[in-house]
Amino acid sequence: MKPIIHKSGLSVAGLLVAGGCIAGPAMAAQATPVATTPVASVHTDKGGRADKADKNGRPDKRAERTVGIEYQAQPNFYYCGPAATRMALSAQGKILSQDEVAKLLGTTEAGTDSALDTTRVLNELTGGRYRTTEISGPVAKPEQVDKLRSDVVAALDEGRPVVANVKGTAVDTDGHPQSYEGGHYLTLVGYQDGGDLIRIADPASPEGEYWMTLEKVANWIAERGYSS
Repeated sequence: MKPIIHKSGLSVAGLLVAGGCIAGPAMAAQATPVATTPVASVHTDKGGRADKADKNGRPDKRAERTVGIEYQAQPNFYYCGPAATRMALSAQGKILSQDEVAKLLGTTEAGTDSALDTTRVLNELTGGRYRTTEISGPVAKPEQVDKLRSDVVAALDEGRPVVANVKGTAVDTDGHPQSYEGGHYLTLVGYQDGGDLIRIADPASPEGEYWMTLEKVANWIAERGYSS
Protein backbone atom coordinates (compact mmCIF):
# COMPACT_ATOMS: atom_id res chain seq x y z
CA MET A 1 0.00 0.00 0.00
CA LYS A 2 1.34 3.42 -0.90
CA PRO A 3 1.87 5.85 1.98
CA ILE A 4 -1.13 8.12 2.39
CA ILE A 5 0.28 11.40 3.58
CA HIS A 6 -2.29 14.12 4.18
CA LYS A 7 -1.81 16.75 6.84
CA SER A 8 -5.14 17.84 8.26
CA GLY A 9 -6.28 20.46 10.73
CA LEU A 10 -9.20 22.80 11.23
CA SER A 11 -8.78 25.97 9.20
CA VAL A 12 -9.54 29.57 10.05
CA ALA A 13 -12.33 29.60 7.48
CA GLY A 14 -13.75 26.43 9.01
CA LEU A 15 -13.91 28.02 12.43
CA LEU A 16 -15.97 30.85 11.04
CA VAL A 17 -18.10 29.07 8.46
CA ALA A 18 -18.53 25.31 8.15
CA GLY A 19 -15.84 23.62 10.18
CA GLY A 20 -13.66 23.00 7.13
CA CYS A 21 -10.04 21.86 7.09
CA ILE A 22 -7.09 22.50 4.84
CA ALA A 23 -3.89 20.63 4.10
CA GLY A 24 -0.65 21.53 5.80
CA PRO A 25 1.23 23.45 3.08
CA ALA A 26 -1.73 25.79 2.54
CA MET A 27 -2.43 26.32 6.24
CA ALA A 28 -3.82 29.74 7.05
CA ALA A 29 -2.73 31.83 9.99
CA GLN A 30 -3.90 30.58 13.37
CA ALA A 31 -7.21 31.94 14.61
CA THR A 32 -8.77 31.98 18.03
CA PRO A 33 -10.29 28.51 18.50
CA VAL A 34 -13.99 27.98 19.03
CA ALA A 35 -13.42 26.59 22.52
CA THR A 36 -10.24 26.81 24.54
CA THR A 37 -11.23 23.84 26.71
CA PRO A 38 -12.36 20.52 25.23
CA VAL A 39 -15.93 19.64 26.16
CA ALA A 40 -16.37 16.09 27.44
CA SER A 41 -19.39 13.84 27.49
CA VAL A 42 -19.88 10.11 27.68
CA HIS A 43 -22.29 7.93 25.74
CA THR A 44 -23.02 4.34 26.65
CA ASP A 45 -22.55 1.04 24.89
CA LYS A 46 -25.71 -0.08 23.11
CA GLY A 47 -24.56 -3.51 22.02
CA GLY A 48 -26.33 -5.62 19.44
CA ARG A 49 -23.80 -8.31 18.76
CA ALA A 50 -26.11 -11.28 18.29
CA ASP A 51 -27.11 -12.55 14.85
CA LYS A 52 -24.84 -10.23 12.90
CA ALA A 53 -24.99 -12.45 9.81
CA ASP A 54 -27.77 -14.42 8.16
CA LYS A 55 -27.45 -18.03 7.00
CA ASN A 56 -25.80 -16.85 3.76
CA GLY A 57 -23.16 -14.86 5.61
CA ARG A 58 -24.60 -11.44 4.73
CA PRO A 59 -24.70 -8.68 7.37
CA ASP A 60 -27.76 -8.89 9.57
CA LYS A 61 -29.69 -5.63 9.14
CA ARG A 62 -30.88 -5.91 12.75
CA ALA A 63 -27.38 -5.73 14.16
CA GLU A 64 -26.30 -2.51 15.84
CA ARG A 65 -23.71 -1.35 18.29
CA THR A 66 -22.48 1.93 19.78
CA VAL A 67 -19.23 1.95 21.77
CA GLY A 68 -18.93 4.24 24.77
CA ILE A 69 -16.34 6.99 24.45
CA GLU A 70 -15.41 10.20 26.21
CA TYR A 71 -16.20 12.86 23.63
CA GLN A 72 -13.90 15.88 23.38
CA ALA A 73 -13.96 18.78 20.97
CA GLN A 74 -10.66 19.85 19.49
CA PRO A 75 -9.38 23.02 21.19
CA ASN A 76 -7.68 24.56 18.13
CA PHE A 77 -7.63 24.39 14.32
CA TYR A 78 -5.06 21.60 13.98
CA TYR A 79 -5.90 19.10 16.76
CA CYS A 80 -8.53 17.02 14.91
CA GLY A 81 -6.08 14.09 14.73
CA PRO A 82 -5.26 14.07 18.46
CA ALA A 83 -8.91 14.63 19.43
CA ALA A 84 -10.22 11.80 17.22
CA THR A 85 -7.47 9.42 18.32
CA ARG A 86 -7.98 10.29 21.96
CA MET A 87 -11.70 9.50 21.71
CA ALA A 88 -10.89 6.08 20.24
CA LEU A 89 -8.41 5.43 23.05
CA SER A 90 -10.92 6.45 25.74
CA ALA A 91 -13.20 3.56 24.74
CA GLN A 92 -10.36 1.19 25.56
CA GLY A 93 -9.56 2.64 28.98
CA LYS A 94 -6.64 4.78 27.79
CA ILE A 95 -7.24 8.28 29.10
CA LEU A 96 -4.63 10.71 27.79
CA SER A 97 -4.74 14.43 27.17
CA GLN A 98 -4.95 15.71 23.62
CA ASP A 99 -1.51 17.24 24.08
CA GLU A 100 -0.08 13.83 24.98
CA VAL A 101 -1.68 12.23 21.94
CA ALA A 102 -0.52 15.09 19.70
CA LYS A 103 3.07 14.52 20.79
CA LEU A 104 2.84 10.82 19.96
CA LEU A 105 1.25 11.56 16.57
CA GLY A 106 3.82 14.20 15.68
CA THR A 107 1.03 16.75 15.20
CA THR A 108 2.08 20.32 14.44
CA GLU A 109 0.19 23.43 13.33
CA ALA A 110 0.32 21.85 9.87
CA GLY A 111 -1.80 18.98 11.21
CA THR A 112 -1.32 15.20 11.50
CA ASP A 113 0.30 13.46 8.55
CA SER A 114 -2.00 10.52 7.81
CA ALA A 115 -3.96 7.49 9.00
CA LEU A 116 -0.62 5.70 9.17
CA ASP A 117 0.17 7.81 12.24
CA THR A 118 -3.17 7.26 13.94
CA THR A 119 -2.77 3.51 13.41
CA ARG A 120 0.76 3.58 14.80
CA VAL A 121 -0.24 5.42 17.98
CA LEU A 122 -3.38 3.36 18.53
CA ASN A 123 -1.29 0.19 18.25
CA GLU A 124 1.40 1.52 20.57
CA LEU A 125 -1.19 2.13 23.27
CA THR A 126 -3.71 -0.70 22.77
CA GLY A 127 -1.80 -3.81 21.77
CA GLY A 128 -1.43 -3.78 18.01
CA ARG A 129 -4.85 -4.76 16.64
CA TYR A 130 -5.32 -1.69 14.40
CA ARG A 131 -4.41 -1.60 10.72
CA THR A 132 -4.51 1.14 8.09
CA THR A 133 -6.75 0.83 5.04
CA GLU A 134 -6.61 3.24 2.12
CA ILE A 135 -9.60 3.99 -0.10
CA SER A 136 -7.84 4.89 -3.33
CA GLY A 137 -9.50 6.91 -6.05
CA PRO A 138 -11.91 9.84 -5.80
CA VAL A 139 -14.96 7.60 -5.17
CA ALA A 140 -15.10 4.42 -3.11
CA LYS A 141 -15.66 1.24 -5.14
CA PRO A 142 -18.41 -1.17 -4.03
CA GLU A 143 -15.83 -3.59 -2.67
CA GLN A 144 -14.19 -0.78 -0.68
CA VAL A 145 -17.58 0.20 0.79
CA ASP A 146 -18.14 -3.44 1.77
CA LYS A 147 -14.68 -3.64 3.34
CA LEU A 148 -15.29 -0.46 5.34
CA ARG A 149 -18.52 -2.00 6.62
CA SER A 150 -16.84 -5.23 7.70
CA ASP A 151 -13.88 -3.38 9.23
CA VAL A 152 -16.08 -0.99 11.22
CA VAL A 153 -18.41 -3.74 12.45
CA ALA A 154 -15.50 -6.00 13.44
CA ALA A 155 -13.60 -3.23 15.23
CA LEU A 156 -16.63 -1.90 17.11
CA ASP A 157 -17.71 -5.39 18.13
CA GLU A 158 -14.28 -5.63 19.79
CA GLY A 159 -14.80 -2.24 21.47
CA ARG A 160 -12.36 -0.42 19.20
CA PRO A 161 -13.61 2.82 17.58
CA VAL A 162 -12.28 3.54 14.10
CA VAL A 163 -10.35 6.74 13.31
CA ALA A 164 -10.97 8.03 9.78
CA ASN A 165 -9.19 10.68 7.73
CA VAL A 166 -11.79 12.40 5.51
CA LYS A 167 -11.89 15.21 2.99
CA GLY A 168 -14.67 17.22 1.40
CA THR A 169 -18.33 17.63 2.31
CA ALA A 170 -20.82 14.95 3.37
CA VAL A 171 -24.38 15.32 4.65
CA ASP A 172 -25.49 13.47 7.78
CA THR A 173 -28.87 11.78 8.23
CA ASP A 174 -30.33 14.94 9.81
CA GLY A 175 -29.45 16.94 6.69
CA HIS A 176 -26.50 18.82 8.19
CA PRO A 177 -23.53 19.26 5.81
CA GLN A 178 -20.21 18.42 7.44
CA SER A 179 -17.54 20.21 5.42
CA TYR A 180 -13.76 19.71 5.62
CA GLU A 181 -12.36 20.62 2.23
CA GLY A 182 -8.72 20.33 3.28
CA GLY A 183 -9.07 17.18 5.39
CA HIS A 184 -10.13 16.17 8.87
CA TYR A 185 -9.98 13.32 11.39
CA LEU A 186 -13.02 11.91 13.16
CA THR A 187 -14.02 8.78 15.08
CA LEU A 188 -16.50 6.09 14.01
CA VAL A 189 -18.16 4.90 17.20
CA GLY A 190 -21.32 2.99 16.23
CA TYR A 191 -23.32 1.27 13.55
CA GLN A 192 -26.95 0.36 12.81
CA ASP A 193 -28.66 -1.77 10.18
CA GLY A 194 -25.72 -4.15 10.01
CA GLY A 195 -23.32 -1.31 9.23
CA ASP A 196 -25.37 0.59 6.65
CA LEU A 197 -25.51 3.54 9.07
CA ILE A 198 -22.42 4.79 10.90
CA ARG A 199 -22.28 6.87 14.11
CA ILE A 200 -19.58 9.55 13.98
CA ALA A 201 -17.99 11.46 16.85
CA ASP A 202 -16.64 14.61 15.21
CA PRO A 203 -14.32 16.84 17.28
CA ALA A 204 -15.06 19.91 15.13
CA SER A 205 -18.78 19.64 14.36
CA PRO A 206 -21.39 21.68 16.24
CA GLU A 207 -23.46 18.48 16.33
CA GLY A 208 -20.69 16.59 18.15
CA GLU A 209 -22.04 13.18 17.15
CA TYR A 210 -24.24 12.28 14.19
CA TRP A 211 -25.24 9.42 11.88
CA MET A 212 -24.26 9.05 8.23
CA THR A 213 -24.82 6.36 5.61
CA LEU A 214 -21.95 3.94 5.04
CA GLU A 215 -21.55 4.89 1.38
CA LYS A 216 -21.23 8.58 2.22
CA VAL A 217 -18.61 7.81 4.87
CA ALA A 218 -16.65 5.66 2.40
CA ASN A 219 -16.69 8.40 -0.24
CA TRP A 220 -15.68 10.95 2.41
CA ILE A 221 -12.61 8.83 3.18
CA ALA A 222 -11.79 8.39 -0.55
CA GLU A 223 -8.16 9.19 -1.42
CA ARG A 224 -7.33 8.95 2.29
CA GLY A 225 -7.52 6.17 4.83
CA TYR A 226 -8.74 4.87 8.17
CA SER A 227 -7.45 3.00 11.22
CA SER A 228 -9.55 0.01 12.24
